[in-house]
Amino acid sequence: MSAVTATTATDPADQAAPATAGRATPSPIPLSRVVGVELRKMFDTRAGFWLLASIGILSVLATAATILFAPEEELTYEAFASAIGFPMAVILPMIAILAVTSEWSQRSGLTSFTLVPNRSRVILAKAIGAVAIGVVSMFVALVIGALGNVVGTAITGTDVVWDVSVTEFAFIVLANVLGLMVGFMLGVLFRSSAGAIVAYFVYSLLVPTLAELLSSMQDWFADLRPWVDFNYAQGPLFEGVVSGEQWANLAVTGVLWLVLPLAAGIALVMRSEVK
Repeated sequence: MSAVTATTATDPADQAAPATAGRATPSPIPLSRVVGVELRKMFDTRAGFWLLASIGILSVLATAATILFAPEEELTYEAFASAIGFPMAVILPMIAILAVTSEWSQRSGLTSFTLVPNRSRVILAKAIGAVAIGVVSMFVALVIGALGNVVGTAITGTDVVWDVSVTEFAFIVLANVLGLMVGFMLGVLFRSSAGAIVAYFVYSLLVPTLAELLSSMQDWFADLRPWVDFNYAQGPLFEGVVSGEQWANLAVTGVLWLVLPLAAGIALVMRSEVK
């Protein structure tokens, strides 16, 4: 009797094995899909929508102001590019900041990090989306500035001057992307919209002013400034001519002001509790 019982009894693990043997392991969500979701999230809120819309609106207003107020002899493509570049340099970092901090301000981080447990992939997707918006926005500004140049010279009867080369435009795009990434870094580091925005204006307005004052008073800092002031090191990009030493300045200051703080911010995101 015991022998029969022993032969007919089955191990629970053996019963569960056929049910789980054919179950496929779900593949991770593709990064392209995560990037698409993050791009869509940038448009979902009213703040995000109007920030993105303001890129086109302010570009048109800056172009119109250049046509109305700039002297006729200064109506060149560089004048329109400079006029459009100033609001872009302010708006793009704000977009990057809100792309990160919205996860905490709107309490959507728990959902995002649950659906994509690897938080670094979410942060990477946000960075790719922010840079993509920045590059596309610069090309939109390029087109608007070109139209303004044609229309403005037609109204004033002056010759059309195209004095911004492809290389110079590429440098301008790079400078604006670096500024955008500084905003992104501050968003990752602070994870608070107000704190990151205040920190960005301190970085972009107060720090350069203090550095300029110190360099005018201390010769040793004037020589050191290109190696420690990220804003100053980006200046040659807007001028369209960058030497080898200036590329080195940009690389060193970029590591100090962008790479290291961003790495620290990502480490905090990986360990912080999401509520």
